[in-house]
Amino acid sequence: MKKGLLGYYNYTVVLTYLGMLSAFVGILMIFEYKLSVAIVCLMVAGVCDMFDGMVAATKERDDREKRFGIQIDSLSDLISFGVFPALFVYSLPGYTILSGVLASFYLLAALIRLAYFNVLEEERQRETTKPRTIYFGLPVTTIAISLPAVYILSYMELIPGVIESKVIYLVLLAIVMCGFVSPFSLKKPKTFGKIVIVAIGLLEVIGIIFLMGWR
Repeated sequence: MKKGLLGYYNYTVVLTYLGMLSAFVGILMIFEYKLSVAIVCLMVAGVCDMFDGMVAATKERDDREKRFGIQIDSLSDLISFGVFPALFVYSLPGYTILSGVLASFYLLAALIRLAYFNVLEEERQRETTKPRTIYFGLPVTTIAISLPAVYILSYMELIPGVIESKVIYLVLLAIVMCGFVSPFSLKKPKTFGKIVIVAIGLLEVIGIIFLMGWR
């Protein structure tokens, strides 16, 4: 029997926990209709998820710690990149029934993908200690870059509609949802690729601050 609090609290899981907490703050901001703040919280959660695996790899962990890391990461991802985006899009005015249906199936697709990933990852780690190099299907963290991009472009009216018109958001959810469960391989970004993604995220944050402010 484990002594002390259940779970693990060493530095290997800190980013995962911080990412989930950032996402939850973002969800609270959705209820306050402070969408810009919510979007930034989503991107913070995305950055945390991008680097938590690298941090975890710096420590020698036993089998139970590794399995816990897999589970806690996916549970956090379900909140951050499943529940959060679904609520964000549903909260926008209009198309209530359609957005409810799409948001529900988007969340279901994220859940299925994450559970399937857990199965494959546990099998992979039993066979090799090498880091993962390939994703199967679209990673759920994709929404942490694509949703802010649509938010900014909608506000700038570079794509049809403004923030209050959520057709483009529904299209985004449908595309990403299909990507979650589609059987294709995608190369996992290395250090340079992660730097590029973070740079894009920073540009999006700057765009939100200068275009919309913290509302």
